[in-house]
Parts: sequence; structure tokens; C-alpha cells
Amino acid sequence: MALSLPDFPWNSLAPAAERARAHPDGIVDLSVGSPVDATPEVVRDALRAATDAHAYPQTAGTPALREAIVDWYARRRGVDVEVANVMPTIGSKELVALLPTLLGLGEGDVVVHPTVAYPTYAVGALIAGATPLPSDDPEEWPAATRLVWLNSPGNPDGHVDQLDYLRRAVTRARELGAVIANDECYAELNWAGEEPTPCILDRRVIGDSRRLTLSVYSLSKQSNLAGYRAAFVAGCSDLIGELLEARKHAGLIPPAPVQAAMIAALGDETHVALQRERYRERRAKLRPALEAAGFRIDASDAGLYLWATRGEHGRTSVDALAEIGILVTPGDFYGPAGDEFVRISLTATDERIAAAVARLASLAN
Repeated sequence: MALSLPDFPWNSLAPAAERARAHPDGIVDLSVGSPVDATPEVVRDALRAATDAHAYPQTAGTPALREAIVDWYARRRGVDVEVANVMPTIGSKELVALLPTLLGLGEGDVVVHPTVAYPTYAVGALIAGATPLPSDDPEEWPAATRLVWLNSPGNPDGHVDQLDYLRRAVTRARELGAVIANDECYAELNWAGEEPTPCILDRRVIGDSRRLTLSVYSLSKQSNLAGYRAAFVAGCSDLIGELLEARKHAGLIPPAPVQAAMIAALGDETHVALQRERYRERRAKLRPALEAAGFRIDASDAGLYLWATRGEHGRTSVDALAEIGILVTPGDFYGPAGDEFVRISLTATDERIAAAVARLASLAN
């Protein structure tokens, strides 16, 4: 019997997309956080050099890749891990979707996720036969909780969980005997300061033990590697070992050339800083244009999105923007708490961002 899953939400955007494409100057698609800028040359060079990949790759990652992940956590996240604490994944979305299953969760188990959240956290629970529960208050998490998903910086709203909240969340998860995982893939895109946002593996959060705690990361955003499916997970060595054994059986292995490309991406900070500034400039142009057009921007302190509202249902805002050729995502994709919002992505070329700014001026008049 096929799984009973919700409809893929982006399918419902088709009518708005059709209207936006009808604009004389074409669509400005700000609905998906898919990078539009080039993959860095240093990464492409590494991929090309590794194309003689005749042998099966290592599920655990090559020793060089695992060392690169360890070094990156120390340099960029201020976190001390060892090779036994890290493992590459085939992008981060597959891990989000499969983690409840790989952990053996099922009927009667609860998977907690943020109240405003990317849909895959709930979908992963449903795939495993568990129950998804939107909740941001650790005191509300029930005894049946077996997995907690945090997402900071958050998609869609760009909120950032500070150390005190992360500490409360980890403490509560451990009281329940639940795994807690933070999806941190936007950490380098912090608009409220120059430093990356707090990591769940910070000693000020977890104390002297990584028990039951995971940090999930993706190179799609900071390195324009969405097409490579390049990500990794770090944390509790016991959990990493369990996940590694399950992934070996399932054949969930990042291709060898991609593993080589990840080493290059993790070792080069220049392209990350350049990409961060590109997004910073696009954000600096788009945000005031939206505010002048009557939108209020909430949170949005980090990440690739502006979380915006005009005090109306998000679908109404989607339709209004589609009329001027701009496609955005309705907030109800991310749960009922997002009903009056739209998510607006910064992942468009400078030319398309400029077009959006010009078109938004018509709503401001």
C-alpha cells in the first residue's frame, strides 16, 4: 500500500506561476531557495579531477573528507569533533526525511518540529509511521517524543535560536531520551552579525557530552552545490555509528567525485564570503522595496529568505505579487502559523532582483 502523504505543496503554486510568467518582462521567481550563482571553480576543479571513480565510494566518507568536516566545525562553528562524530550524506533533505526511519521510529512515537517549519520534518515522521508534532516549547514535548528537530537559522522565517534556547531544548530532549537534531544549513548566512549562528554542538549547549545530539549541515547554500547533493551530519558517535550501519545496508553513499568536491568546498572560505556578500546585497535591495510596498518583515535575521506579511492571507499576497510577475511561496506551506505570511527567496540573479524592486514600486504607489 502506498504511503499516505500530503500533496507536494509547490504543485499548488502552478496557477500563480503561470500568471507571473505572463508578465511582459518575464517571471521573477523568488519561490524556491535554489542557488542561481555559479559553483566555485575550486570545487569544479576538484570534481573534474576525481571523475575516475571506478570503485565503490565509502559510505562513511573518505578519511580526507571526514577530516575536512572535523576541521570545518572547528574553524567555522567553534565546535570540537572527531572523525567518529561525522558522516557525509546525499544532501541534507534525504537525512531529514529518513532520520526517523533510520532510527527505527514508528507508530506511537512522536517527532517534534518547529511550529513554522519546512514540510520535510513532518513528512519524515509520516514515512516512518510516527506522529509529527509542531511545538517550540520544550516543556510541551510529550513523553512519547523520540526525535526533536530544530532548524536554526530557520526556513522559512530566518529566526535564530540562541544558546539559552538550544540548552533548554537539549536538556529536555535528554530527559525524554529523545534524539535532538538541529538543521543548521544556513548558519554562514547571518545578517545580524559577522559570525556564524550558534551550533547545537557548542559546549555551552551540550556540556561535556554529545549524547543524543546531532548537527546537520549542507553545502548547497553557502557553496552553490545544490546540484551536487553534498551535506553531512555530526554529533553523538553512537548515533553516527548506528546511522552509518543502516546507510551501508541501504546504499546511501555520496558519489566519490562529490566527496572530493566537498573537501575543496570545506577548505576554501573565500568563495563562501563572496557568496554571503552577494546575498547580503540582494537582501539590502529587496527588503526596503517590500516594506515600501506595505509588507512587514518578521525575524529574517539569517538565511536565504524574507518572511513577509501584509496582514492578509498569504495566498492573497501570492496572487497580488503574481500579477506583477513575482512568484513567492505562501506561508501556509510551513504550517498554520504561517497563514498570513509569504516566504520570499534571495536566490535570484542581480538583474531579477532589480526587476522585482522596480515592480514592487507599483504596489507602493
